[in-house]
Amino acid sequence: MNTNTSFLTWSEKDTERSALWRSDQNRPARVVLADDTLSADAAYRLACEGTGLLWRGDFQNARQLLQAMARRIDKPQKAKRKKTDAAAPMPGAAFHTHRQAQAQRTRVLSQVLIELNGDYSIALRRAPDATQACAQAFGPATGEASVISLRALQGVIGAFEWRKNGVEVPALGESLRIHPHYGVFSPLRGEYVDLVAKAPLPSALKEHSVAFDIGVGTGVLSVVLARRGVQQVVATDMAERALVCARDNLQRLGLQNQVQLLQTDLFPPGQAALVVCNPPWLPARPTSVLEQAVYDEGSQMLKGFLGGLKAHLCEGGEGWLILSDLAEHLGLRSRETLLGWIADASLKVLGRLDVKPVHGKTRDETDPLHAARAAEVTSLWRLGVAD
Repeated sequence: MNTNTSFLTWSEKDTERSALWRSDQNRPARVVLADDTLSADAAYRLACEGTGLLWRGDFQNARQLLQAMARRIDKPQKAKRKKTDAAAPMPGAAFHTHRQAQAQRTRVLSQVLIELNGDYSIALRRAPDATQACAQAFGPATGEASVISLRALQGVIGAFEWRKNGVEVPALGESLRIHPHYGVFSPLRGEYVDLVAKAPLPSALKEHSVAFDIGVGTGVLSVVLARRGVQQVVATDMAERALVCARDNLQRLGLQNQVQLLQTDLFPPGQAALVVCNPPWLPARPTSVLEQAVYDEGSQMLKGFLGGLKAHLCEGGEGWLILSDLAEHLGLRSRETLLGWIADASLKVLGRLDVKPVHGKTRDETDPLHAARAAEVTSLWRLGVAD
């Protein structure tokens, strides 16, 4: 996965140019200049070949071109999906076919490219002012030109609006909002937050009022724990973006003194009466920074949490594992496997709270994974140290 350390080169007006490449996707093998004269069919064909289309026309026309390309790539995908789903010879086959189609779609649609000036401005007709959005996503402008895919730029602008307006989280009460930053997963699916807000707190907190929040993200679960009366929360994450985002939200809500943030992998030092973890739910390889909140290759974070939990629980403490069973319905992981990992970590199940998700995909029958999504249950597993 690329980061903002590579450069894209192209030829323009008999001059070779280069600019910083801002994308999780691989750089195009070839770049051509494109403008309003390029047809959607020609753009789609070039993009499928891996050719980057550096846009020099009207910005709004580029948006329309991207939509036209999306319609073209979605048509054959539907027919192919129907044929593949009918066979589905192996566990997880429908999911892996869907992921391959998603990856191909992303590769093709990421070939429409936009150049950002050194101050993040865009020198195209009818271009939006994305300077503030880019500064929030990438840091202060350095005067160095860069190139970003139009899809990624739309994500940056969208993230800027989410951060500005915030996301209302009913479990927090009083219409409080969490403000997600670019590259940090938004708590739009509130059912897992509701579980943490409603689960009975372990009695060990009365003597040792310390909780760990493993993988803090936006900080939403730390906020819930702090507002439920936990005197000290230690929240960890490996991603600097997540820690900055969590710090921002904690300061907005006046909880910065109650929650300590630490950049580390999984557990902080010491023990707690409550350790909460909401790991990525699907064992698959993420292809972008944002996908790291959804996909966990080899279930490494899940297994790491279970394997280290016992050593970080004080006497009578509990570990709360928030996990969807979507992976089970997709044939990616069995319930027996999960229970085996729990037992192997010298843990036992003290109880479980379940909730049915209510997001739109559970009702979208055109979704290739609809059957699994419709059956999905999100659970909070209360885990303790086995006798």
